[in-house]
Amino acid sequence: MKYAGMPSAMWMLYKKSFSDHLVSVLGFTKDAANKITKQAKPKYREIIEKLPEFEKADRFKANIVNCALLVAFLQCMDRRPTVEELTDFYEAAMTMTATKIFCKKGGKIKFTDKDIEGMKATAALKAADRNPYSWNMDYIPYDDDSGYEARFYKCGICVLMKEYGYYDLVPAMCHLDYTMSELGGATNFVRKYTLASGGPYCDCGYKKKH
Repeated sequence: MKYAGMPSAMWMLYKKSFSDHLVSVLGFTKDAANKITKQAKPKYREIIEKLPEFEKADRFKANIVNCALLVAFLQCMDRRPTVEELTDFYEAAMTMTATKIFCKKGGKIKFTDKDIEGMKATAALKAADRNPYSWNMDYIPYDDDSGYEARFYKCGICVLMKEYGYYDLVPAMCHLDYTMSELGGATNFVRKYTLASGGPYCDCGYKKKH
């Protein structure tokens, strides 16, 4: 994957938030946070450039870019955070203004024909069959018309985190699904299983808010 374009833009967008929350959530000093951020940039670029390019129709490129960003910061910390610590850190670092706007925009079109067709197209693509850092999923509408489930059988985040020795920390990223659903304002997010916790799949359920 080329660093120019979206991966570079994501670094510029989120680097300050990640740095600030190293201090406010994980308890690093400001100097330590600045040092970690400086060291993380070349590591992030290195991770990105090792990744294959995503297919044009693959909607999950941003997910793996965000994971690469987190891995780069983890590599530069002098202590390994717990899952609970990293959950709080990642949620705080990611829920800045740009993310809130993105989620609100997504919430406005949730359950529309465009949204449903997009889910069906993603399910049919099965991008992880060709790119291990992408995702395979099924689209499963609820029988009572209360929403739908995106059921994932392959997860690029699991692959990348395992490759760099952080597989046990994947649940910290999974938790953001609840936050983003809440920010969108249109759904209640429900889940029973995740691949990272040993489940048969990741079920991402989106129930309509009334």
